[in-house]
Amino acid sequence: MKKLSILLTALFFLTAFNLHAAEVKNTVSRQVGNRIQFTYDLIGDEADAEVDVTLTIQGKSYKASDLHLEGDFGKVRTGKEKKIHWNVLQDFPRGLDANVAWRLEAGGKVFTSPILGAKFVLIPAGTFTMGGSGSDETRHQVTISQPFYMQTTEVTQGQWQKVMGSNPSHFSSCGNDCPVEMVSWNDVQDFISRLNRQEGTDKYRLPTEAQWEYAARSGGRQEEYAGTSSESNLGDYAWYGANSGSKTHSVGQKKPNGLGLYDMSGNVWEWVQDWYGNYPSGSVTDHEGPSSGSFRVYRGGSWSNDARNCRSAARHSNDPGSRSVSLGFRLLRTR
Repeated sequence: MKKLSILLTALFFLTAFNLHAAEVKNTVSRQVGNRIQFTYDLIGDEADAEVDVTLTIQGKSYKASDLHLEGDFGKVRTGKEKKIHWNVLQDFPRGLDANVAWRLEAGGKVFTSPILGAKFVLIPAGTFTMGGSGSDETRHQVTISQPFYMQTTEVTQGQWQKVMGSNPSHFSSCGNDCPVEMVSWNDVQDFISRLNRQEGTDKYRLPTEAQWEYAARSGGRQEEYAGTSSESNLGDYAWYGANSGSKTHSVGQKKPNGLGLYDMSGNVWEWVQDWYGNYPSGSVTDHEGPSSGSFRVYRGGSWSNDARNCRSAARHSNDPGSRSVSLGFRLLRTR
């Protein structure tokens, strides 16, 4: 029988949540024969939560799907003394003589990125009518089949600097709480890759155009703008041409939409994942746009635009290498 020589560096990176979301607490690890047993409490007002597991050995990360794990991970009911067992020798037949670091994350209604300090809210699955009155906004039914987390604000200059170490923004004097801009779609992909590496995950990305509009419409409501259908009330929800003073403003200062998302209309345009193309005419599920193209889509309007460009359905596109003083982004995180 193989002898294990494992120094358990029980590093449980506890994710911050709001009062009603589940939290991983009281984590304990110990070796039991050829297995490692982890116990923890899953505390919160919700009935269950998604528990993710990451193991890191000598700088290489392994997800639960890469390992022989049994027990309470994936969808787990809240409660005490949850257990996960790892059969080490099935994954490492020669045994281990290395530090092992674990990460347990519990997904509730609100997730906070440990690197960015950014909050994400859980957007439920659903079906809605996407599109509007523009010539390239063909109305069609879209089903979002899986819940996802959406960042409550646009990525800020301070958050960009935490990951990239510099601030590219034209409005740099605005401060760390203002949205980052002057970033291309390609720049954003670099940011996302670095953030995923730093957090030891692969869950951050840009939202698809369908996910973005569904979230902007407060979960598929037929709202003309993000949070309201009244142009006379748009100034309560958005920094746009009529009230911005020709500049960006700190994120989260206006009213949020029905899902708690700020500045989905106005402040800065937001890159999304899709290549630009025509919408389908029929019903689709988890639509992701064309498989290739010349231009990437951005949504939401900005500080320099009129109300029409701040509509939930308004869409524009540009070269993925282009940058603008009115163009930024927000992140999606998968469950």
